[in-house]
Amino acid sequence: MNPVTPALSHSLLAAASSVAAVESGQSLTEALADVHPDLRPAAQALAFYAMRHWGMAKALRRALVEREPPSATMYALIGLSLLLLDASIRAQEETPAEGTPIYGAHTLVDQAVQATQWHRSTASFKGLVNAVLRRFQRERTDILAKVANDLEAKWNHPKWWIESLQKTYPQDWQALLVAANTHPPLTLRVNVRATTREAVLQAFSEQGIQATAFGEAGLVLQVPRPITSLPGYAQGWWSVQDAGAQLAAPMLDVKDGMQVLDACAAPGGKTAHLLELAKVDLTALDVDAVRLERVHQNLKRLGLMRRGIRLVAESAIKTHVWWDGKPFDAVLADLPCTASGIVSRHPDIRWLRRAQDVQQTAKLAREILDSLWSVVAPGGKLLMVTCSIFPEEGEKQAQAFAARHAQAERLSAPGQLLPHLPDAEHPAGYDGFFYALFTRKA
Repeated sequence: MNPVTPALSHSLLAAASSVAAVESGQSLTEALADVHPDLRPAAQALAFYAMRHWGMAKALRRALVEREPPSATMYALIGLSLLLLDASIRAQEETPAEGTPIYGAHTLVDQAVQATQWHRSTASFKGLVNAVLRRFQRERTDILAKVANDLEAKWNHPKWWIESLQKTYPQDWQALLVAANTHPPLTLRVNVRATTREAVLQAFSEQGIQATAFGEAGLVLQVPRPITSLPGYAQGWWSVQDAGAQLAAPMLDVKDGMQVLDACAAPGGKTAHLLELAKVDLTALDVDAVRLERVHQNLKRLGLMRRGIRLVAESAIKTHVWWDGKPFDAVLADLPCTASGIVSRHPDIRWLRRAQDVQQTAKLAREILDSLWSVVAPGGKLLMVTCSIFPEEGEKQAQAFAARHAQAERLSAPGQLLPHLPDAEHPAGYDGFFYALFTRKA
């Protein structure tokens, strides 16, 4: 059971404020950045838990609150508190899932009510929060039965998302939703320019950190830890990167001296991987200058910044602005998408997206693909990448691209990778990605 501290009520309010920001359209990462540093770890754990179970929270709120309060933070606090209260009661009946925050029911109700008092704008909702949570305690069995057939409550995804997966993946849709709500492992990619995987494993072992090797340079930790506490972080021995994402850079088969473009490069995981594989001249392109600075910082930590590397903050579509006319031998097009393949790591994504977003991001990605194709040298390669499982952003996009460009010859690539939980064959599992590889006919 989690230790109860005086900060619990503060953490509840901070987490509720962050969740309310997500409901208004802000990413959870951005919302948590505004939380006081002393509260952020606890608020983050609570908010992430809430996002993974927000379909149930919304259903319980509808069943228990007749009229939505004018304070979005209070409405979010009610949803969060109901989830935690249900988990606390459930923990007395069955072993809770890993990562479930458990508190005593009495303490939780008391702290949730206390949370309303920490801000003048929420103080008047003390009675409402108390009444809702007390009623849930009394009528829990009947209320849970009432929401049992609610699709969003059962699967904790928006209804349109669930229906899309049911249509596209009639055999796999349930497994995909389960995977999306499962805590992903911490996976690393060893920087072979700085060290060896064996050396990293030895350093980890000396500190009692258990890790398993996979792929060419991957490691998966049996127990996740803060990354800055791991051996080799400051020395640039490794990067955090999902197992599925580690497949990208090797597909381009880069060689020393090549001209390489990494488009939509931030935060730089694939950029660094390309530079680890060969001594290439590389342009990292991203429309967001702030995110591009993260690429710069990551490359510096890994010891990969050098002459011949150019970071450009510009839209990939505006080739007339950033391209000097010299064709690229290899282009990595990490396209904008709904990020539907990585919701296990970013559980707020499902609640931020709308059904129409799929077509909108696909349209933007199409424009970027066509622009990037114009900078590929004869005989050069373009790798299309998305972290999506919606075919409009993957296979349908790749087929349409090939139909538009007669010189584009499609090469072997994995295609659609669906999220995969760790098992004996895939110890790291992987997120959902789509890969299509093309070469420009000479």
